[in-house]
Amino acid sequence: MVFRGIKSLLVAAFSLILVFSPNGLSAQENVPKTNASDTSSGPAAKAEKQGKKFDPAKVILEHVSDGHEFHFATVGEKHLTIPLPVILYSAGKGWSFFMSSAFDHGKSAYDGYMLLEEKFINDHHLDDSLDKHGAHIFKAGRVYRTRANGLPSNIMPVYDFSLTRNVVQMLISVILLIWIMISIARRYSKGHGVIKAPSGFQNVIEPLITFIRDEVGKPNLGPGYERYMPFLLTVFFFILINNLIGLIPGTANVTGNIAFTAVLGVIAFIVILLNTNTHYWSHIVNPPVPMGVKFIMIPVEILGIFTKPFALIIRLFANMISGHIIILSFICLIFIFGTMNTALGWGTSPFFILLAVFIYLIEILVAFIQAYIFANLTAVFVGMAMEGAKHGGGDGHDDAVLI
Repeated sequence: MVFRGIKSLLVAAFSLILVFSPNGLSAQENVPKTNASDTSSGPAAKAEKQGKKFDPAKVILEHVSDGHEFHFATVGEKHLTIPLPVILYSAGKGWSFFMSSAFDHGKSAYDGYMLLEEKFINDHHLDDSLDKHGAHIFKAGRVYRTRANGLPSNIMPVYDFSLTRNVVQMLISVILLIWIMISIARRYSKGHGVIKAPSGFQNVIEPLITFIRDEVGKPNLGPGYERYMPFLLTVFFFILINNLIGLIPGTANVTGNIAFTAVLGVIAFIVILLNTNTHYWSHIVNPPVPMGVKFIMIPVEILGIFTKPFALIIRLFANMISGHIIILSFICLIFIFGTMNTALGWGTSPFFILLAVFIYLIEILVAFIQAYIFANLTAVFVGMAMEGAKHGGGDGHDDAVLI
């Protein structure tokens, strides 16, 4: 069953990839070039000019973390970016609204605020400022109030409600999801795909919908699966769209953000709890095991209630951020070898670029697989919660746990 499900998912994934192959190949070719140019003219070049050691960890974290702009490349001193709205509030100053371009990439303060950059922290030795717990007071990427001497202040808290690239990209994904589903629903209402075969983009989405229905909904939720299909399809396509958009150079890795996956996990947790029954809770508070083992199993069963959504959160987050880190690591290796020897850097660059492109192709497949796994595990957990209602016995629940 699992093998057949994965095989069906691969067919659906490659169908969509083939339809968008021109755009996909263009993005694949641009990934190494964009990252390479961004790195060579950014931290790597600056480190070489200033005689500093190139720090790949900082470069990678800057790319996978959130920000106040979409950054595509840096050519010399010119940054190719799309600024985003900044919305701030602080006591005694009130609300402030402006575009992130007013910060000039952390070089300038605006309206009494400054966006702290790593270079500014290092140049002014702000990394030496620690709180009572030994943590850094000032962190790169955050907005602070400015003092009269132009340095940031941590005394006056700033509440940041800005539309960061993660937020904007998530809103774009929502709009795309609504537009795709409404347009396809209209085609069905006109008879396309009902009285005659579907065509165009409808022919791409329909295999994915039937796949989730036949391989996720029916096997795990039984006869009442139709009740949960809107939720499962929404989760699957929402994650899939964010995964695919995140592979475009310059965009944000939304599904690689723990806050995003945490919200999805909490929603899944609520859905699971709403579908529990008496059998489910009796199995937790009074597991069918010998009395001497009950004192061990009851805490384990209670902990299992929370480990299910936690597994969903960590699995999606770790898998989606790891691919981006691996791609960036291969690109950074070019500059690491380049700092050792220029000829070595140029000589190894084709090899590392090919590796980055290979991982990028794998990430396209991972985008489909992780969306499927999240939807499938959610259906499994919901099915386990309502197992007693379907089978009316304790054995069914135990079998579901072994899946």
